[in-house]
Amino acid sequence: MLGLLADRVGTAGQVTGLELNPANVALARTFADEHGLANVNVVQGDARHTGLPPSVFGLVHARTLLINIPDPAGEVAEMVRLVRPGGWVAALEPDVVLTLCYPPHPAWDWLVQAFLRVHDQDSADPFIGRRLPELFRQAGLIDIGVEAKADIYPAGHSRRTLRIDLVRSMRPKILQRGIADERELDEAEHAAREHLDDPRTLVMPHLLFLAWGRKPTA
Repeated sequence: MLGLLADRVGTAGQVTGLELNPANVALARTFADEHGLANVNVVQGDARHTGLPPSVFGLVHARTLLINIPDPAGEVAEMVRLVRPGGWVAALEPDVVLTLCYPPHPAWDWLVQAFLRVHDQDSADPFIGRRLPELFRQAGLIDIGVEAKADIYPAGHSRRTLRIDLVRSMRPKILQRGIADERELDEAEHAAREHLDDPRTLVMPHLLFLAWGRKPTA
């Protein structure tokens, strides 16, 4: 997104990237340097309480952020605070309940359920994608639009195993909370990856919703 936005605003514009994890901040800054993005500035901060000045940005954008926090409405309010009157707020978020693996496989279904249990315990919303227009309306935005996109990723594509990879990243939580043990996780992951290695298997890890809205000028 940093590269795409930097290209869109041009040399007369400025892109500010915000990231909580210091390691990811360093990676993003390296990316900007290596690609000569002189109009990109990456800062460390919490998207829920950015500390950035209000009403200064023409566009405030978030991608797969709201699904990870327990108070998405509060985050949308912060996005609206940052954008100037007449500016736009946009978000790209998944609806991870709307998933597809065909032919079906019990290991895939098991991993999806483990993923949803972690989200439920973290008070995060796996349905957040479909809620974006509602959240934007509640935050006072106007001229709201929304579209949805479903990708079927072929064998070898990095996002084909996205759901399995996310469950792996959740492994410490899954073990600590007693959702599953090491053996169950290993067996389910091995079986699911083997199933997805078959190019005849269709995989749609989620449905993506893109929503946008404008901050009133009055």
